[in-house]
Amino acid sequence: MSLEELHLNLRNLTTDDYEQLKTLMDAVYHDIGGAWPKLTIDKLIQEFPDGQIAIEDDGMLVGVALTVQVDYDEFSNPHKYDDLIGHREIIRNDQDGDAMYGLDVLIHPDYRGYRLGRRLYEARKELCRSHNLRAILAGGRIPEYHQHSDELSPAQYIDKVSRKEIYDPILSFQLANDFQVKRLLRKYLPEDEQSRGYATLLEWNNILFEPAESVLDTRPTQVRVGAVQWQMREFSSVEAALQQIEYFVDALSDYQSDFAVFPELFNAPLMGLQDREAQQDQMGAIRFLAGFTERFITELTRMAVSYNINIVGGAV
Repeated sequence: MSLEELHLNLRNLTTDDYEQLKTLMDAVYHDIGGAWPKLTIDKLIQEFPDGQIAIEDDGMLVGVALTVQVDYDEFSNPHKYDDLIGHREIIRNDQDGDAMYGLDVLIHPDYRGYRLGRRLYEARKELCRSHNLRAILAGGRIPEYHQHSDELSPAQYIDKVSRKEIYDPILSFQLANDFQVKRLLRKYLPEDEQSRGYATLLEWNNILFEPAESVLDTRPTQVRVGAVQWQMREFSSVEAALQQIEYFVDALSDYQSDFAVFPELFNAPLMGLQDREAQQDQMGAIRFLAGFTERFITELTRMAVSYNINIVGGAV
């Protein structure tokens, strides 16, 4: 069968695919337990439908990639396969996770050699980019290690595979698809006798990842407040009062204060700009003072922007 004879279609897995998926998983994973229950697959599709990718040929399932979202900090450190699995074999999908975790990639034995695995990996990478996730992680079996375990440690085996001195069908494929070995995992899948229970923690980094800024993450842990001690003295003009205010704002900005706090009615001396007879009318004096409010708001706003400081002006 040539590549030209294939009628391949890349799409998302659906719950109707389970019987074909079960057959495929039983064939590929006959040595480590076979297929997941239907409940497990249905839950994966429900919680992360974009991450379950299939390739079909004329309606027959020939390739599958199963994926979940995880917290990068948790799963980029040592863990076991069972850490992904909850009650009733429900695979834990973290909808707020910042990374993808590759659970399985399966290719029908008759369709190996057609680079279907690479197609599934490229689809995963594109999904990681489109969802703006940090990386793809995966625990990779090393199924040929049992042939070398008498003379090589797992680390030595991984090194020789990376140098292409030994071919491992899973690790060699992962390395060829730009994944890097992050660490060795012990007792990752204890029933995996071919790998002697070991696995590699592999990682592909999304270089286009842009972390979202969080208000809680960027909020300062300390706030510096500058409280102004204001002497109530006579001003010859509004400009003179604003000049004195700007002096304090400038000084507090130099101390990198977040706030400049002026006392209540700190502009009250401006009532002295009235003639003495008018000052005797208290209500009239207050209305006179209020006439400067818009000017003060405009000038204090300008200072706040210019000096990068919050100004608390009391009643102006």
